[in-house]
Amino acid sequence: MYDVIIIGAGVTGSAVARFLSRYQVNACVIEREEDVCCGTSKANSAIIHAGFDAAAGSLKARLNVQGSVMMPALAEELDVPFRRNGSLVVCMNEEDRPKLQALYENGLKNGVEGLEIIDSQRLREMEPNINPDAVAALWAPTGGIVCPFHLTIALAENANTNGVEFKLNTEVKAISPRKEGGWAVQTDKGVFDAKCIVNAAGVYADIFHNMVSGEKIHITPRRGDYCLLDRSTGDFVSHTIFQLPGALGKGVLVSPTIHGNTIVGPTAFNIEDREGINTTAEGIADLTAKAGTTVPNLPIRQVITSFAGLRAHEDGDEFLVGEVADAPGFIDCAGIESPGLSSAPAIGQEVAELLRDKLDLQENPNYVGKRKGILDPKTLSKEERTALIKEQPAYGQIICRCESVSEGEILDAIHRPLGAKSLDGVKRRTRAGMGRCQSGFCSPRVMEILARELGVSQSDITKCGGASKLIVGTAKDRV
Repeated sequence: MYDVIIIGAGVTGSAVARFLSRYQVNACVIEREEDVCCGTSKANSAIIHAGFDAAAGSLKARLNVQGSVMMPALAEELDVPFRRNGSLVVCMNEEDRPKLQALYENGLKNGVEGLEIIDSQRLREMEPNINPDAVAALWAPTGGIVCPFHLTIALAENANTNGVEFKLNTEVKAISPRKEGGWAVQTDKGVFDAKCIVNAAGVYADIFHNMVSGEKIHITPRRGDYCLLDRSTGDFVSHTIFQLPGALGKGVLVSPTIHGNTIVGPTAFNIEDREGINTTAEGIADLTAKAGTTVPNLPIRQVITSFAGLRAHEDGDEFLVGEVADAPGFIDCAGIESPGLSSAPAIGQEVAELLRDKLDLQENPNYVGKRKGILDPKTLSKEERTALIKEQPAYGQIICRCESVSEGEILDAIHRPLGAKSLDGVKRRTRAGMGRCQSGFCSPRVMEILARELGVSQSDITKCGGASKLIVGTAKDRV
């Protein structure tokens, strides 16, 4: 029997696992996909919210601000790229100034530091490409940008290094109480027992909650479309540019990414399909039209890819974090939509401490809080890089030309804890395939390396696990 089973290896589940690994605990994470970071955590705005938007006094507000404060130290510990670039909420007309003022006052109540309302002149000095009709903006210097892939993977790797098991390609089918106490988790790979369960299942969290509780909850998948622009646009804006929030969220943002691209999005469409991550012409058109209101002349023709993600919107518009009243030992991390990425460190710490107290867990004497990420030779001096290649020639073999990713980096991605087993797994860890050609040139070479290092045939290599094989036969077989 496990002490704790965590359902879901997104950023929330991985954060819980990492903070829980500070204690002596027998824990595992169950994830239905072939890798961590395969749901909402891989398709979002990649920003750290300052915390001015969530309703004062709400759990969202508290965890957002706490998570934002924790992020710099956590990113340093886990060797994750992070930058406080600051955010701007743009007010386009005088009639909306009261809304901007209300947002400022709400941020003060939430404890956000450094907030101020700036005039149009200062706004244009900070962002020359902003709409000249803008009259004011809310400036939040504590806003930031991060790589959601690297953050989630780093949290999971660090948890795994400290003893937390990860059962990937394992889908939870049912949860039921055990007569002897605790919970039985039925999966497609057998039944696993645990004293406590953490429900971090994203858009499926309500399904698992409702299996064990009489107090039902409901989550609506809210699809958001995004466009990612080429690195050549990376300096078009330097801060995260928000619109004034509306009924369905914070509007369409324009922001630099931590890797030097520009991201635009998201839209907000409530849907029923919990797997509905397809982009639509309607969504992309809506996206580009709205983005142009705050940042005209956006070089939208420099789009290299578009994608969509799902937010887990709970009917009460609030995070549900804590033990379920009528299901002792079942802990919800449900309804974790925006600002979920920002809040993940605080959620992880809070749930881990809850479990520590409930299970009387002791400190892990062998806990290692630091983790080293994949070496990027581009960050080295010419002399250091030359020495590295001389010692390890694989770092001199460039596989992905768009992002200048070497074979050495891909080998590291495959062989480190919870290593990559698919093209997308390599892409999320190294950015091989994330450039302008979107893996058009490098995918065959990455497949060769994966097959060689994993000891399998190239026909077994997938894009993202499951049935997503890239090779379905050979020309010789068809003769």
